[in-house]
Amino acid sequence: MCPKDNQLTQVDLASSLAVGPQLLRNRVVLAPMSGVTDMPFRQLAWKFGAGLVVTEMVASRELVANTAESWSRLKGAGFRPHMVQLAGRDPSWMAQAAKISRDNGADIIDINMGCPAKKVIGGYAGSALMREPDHALRIIEATVAAVDVPVTVKMRLGWDENSINAPMMAKRAQDAGVRMITVHGRTRMQFYEGRADWDAIKAVRESITIPLVANGDVETVDDAHEILSRSGADAVMIGRSSQGRPWHAGVIAGAAEPSGPEIAKIAVEHYRMMIDFYGEHVGVRHARKHLAWYLERFAPSLCAIERSSILTAKNAAEVTARFSDAMDSGLKRFGTLEAA
Repeated sequence: MCPKDNQLTQVDLASSLAVGPQLLRNRVVLAPMSGVTDMPFRQLAWKFGAGLVVTEMVASRELVANTAESWSRLKGAGFRPHMVQLAGRDPSWMAQAAKISRDNGADIIDINMGCPAKKVIGGYAGSALMREPDHALRIIEATVAAVDVPVTVKMRLGWDENSINAPMMAKRAQDAGVRMITVHGRTRMQFYEGRADWDAIKAVRESITIPLVANGDVETVDDAHEILSRSGADAVMIGRSSQGRPWHAGVIAGAAEPSGPEIAKIAVEHYRMMIDFYGEHVGVRHARKHLAWYLERFAPSLCAIERSSILTAKNAAEVTARFSDAMDSGLKRFGTLEAA
């Protein structure tokens, strides 16, 4: 029996999804976010139930040049499949970077054609490739030919509202051997302004038969079901709504929401993991934005002086103690407000 027009056809978010020979354990993917989804964040997201996590964007030219930062971003987090996102505009560098990634444990290679950042599009990479379909296709073909693992592409709807070309580019990518497409429901010129257009993603669904992942403004389980229903996608990608709660993708997939005391422990564990991964000098600085997100979500009434003392301190032990106290106090109040 067909569902009525006003009923949403729901994808089972907890079900597995095949990307070529790789099997995702559920249909909720943690987005690659530069400066956010480093190894500690991915490890926590996976621990709490994300179906797939993706590295921060790795610049292909820097990886080929053997830079320390690119290698740090490339590392697997100790589970499979290991998905690496590569960025660049030179087909040769992308092919070489894909081979390096594969030789160092990557199970899936993702091509970044969606990043809107000025630094990236200034090099004519990321979402700038939406303006050059033929060149983008050369990059895709070179990457697919270079490796024997699935290659995927993440893109936007187009460069601007007058050049919505994601359906065409997705079809060409599929024909070139790409095994999955992710679409963020905005153009590059929208950046992150306004609301993502979930309905516009449906045209991509109609142009391809490979798995489609829908991305943009998904905050809740209801959002996830709605974006999948309206777009016809097979899976959902969670990005900014995971900031300050690395367990969130798992919750969208069906895991239990952590309790207040558990959240405080996770937040402190996350901080310690970052210090261990980067070392104290670098880790304290890298962790500040994460601490700010936790405090904004779970200790919003923290006074400005105390917040500043946490975010500017340079001693990890001092930060840990103050941050732990702030989270404990904030979550007690947060729980009281939730109950009310």
